[in-house]
Amino acid sequence: MCACLDVKRANYYKWLHQEITHDEEYWKELIELVIQYHENYDHKLGYRSIRNRIERDTGKEYNDYTIYKVMKYLGIQSRIRHNRHSCTVRAKNALIAPNKLKREFNASAPNEKWVTDVTEFKYGKSSEHKFYLSTIIDLYDRYPISYVMSHHNNNALVFETFDKAIEINPNAHPLFHSDAGYQ
Repeated sequence: MCACLDVKRANYYKWLHQEITHDEEYWKELIELVIQYHENYDHKLGYRSIRNRIERDTGKEYNDYTIYKVMKYLGIQSRIRHNRHSCTVRAKNALIAPNKLKREFNASAPNEKWVTDVTEFKYGKSSEHKFYLSTIIDLYDRYPISYVMSHHNNNALVFETFDKAIEINPNAHPLFHSDAGYQ
């Protein structure tokens, strides 16, 4: 075999009996971990998720790019998720208000532009409980005009927040902008 490959016998035996270096051991262990997690999670994880799970389970820290290089070397890719259809998709004939704010999130005077949104918070041992925070913010100083908390994400929550803002600022006539959620 050495004669066919034009390799000296001494070099072959040196290669055969060499000790594994620390770097080779590191990469071998990392490759085995990536393969194991890739198979355990049904080929769905990307390099960031694999790195997070390896770090959590082994206590060793790795770089995102290192895991990415190993996956690329092995030819491993995560499965691409399909788009999920959201329950907040508008109907085809729904009335859509024009976007008058046009991403100009600065105001030159108080009560010139107000923005609103509803945020969901989860709490409890396994995040089984939820509460919702509806807020109206003045873009002049980024200060909340009004806010209301509730265990239900419904129109009443948003209307109560708006009514409270008008009660606090009865003479204000701002441009009122929301993300056009279902409320």
